[in-house]
Amino acid sequence: MPASPLGIGPASVLTARAISRARTARGFAQRQLAERVSALGRPMTITMLSRIECRQRRCDVDDLVALAAALGLSPLDLLAETS
Repeated sequence: MPASPLGIGPASVLTARAISRARTARGFAQRQLAERVSALGRPMTITMLSRIECRQRRCDVDDLVALAAALGLSPLDLLAETS
């Protein structure tokens, strides 16, 4: 697959990993997390979430806030992931 025209920077890579780790640590399937995000008012499909986690789609700030809320975290928790 060709690189994203918007590019995925280092912070996006770390945030995508943090989302995936937090999701699996809570025992959520991608479908469950996407449904939780959508229930919060930010429509998200499994495909959208998968592309964010696989670093094929940028996670915009609205996605980040909704994902963090659905995971019971602050957005900073997802941004501050360093490992």
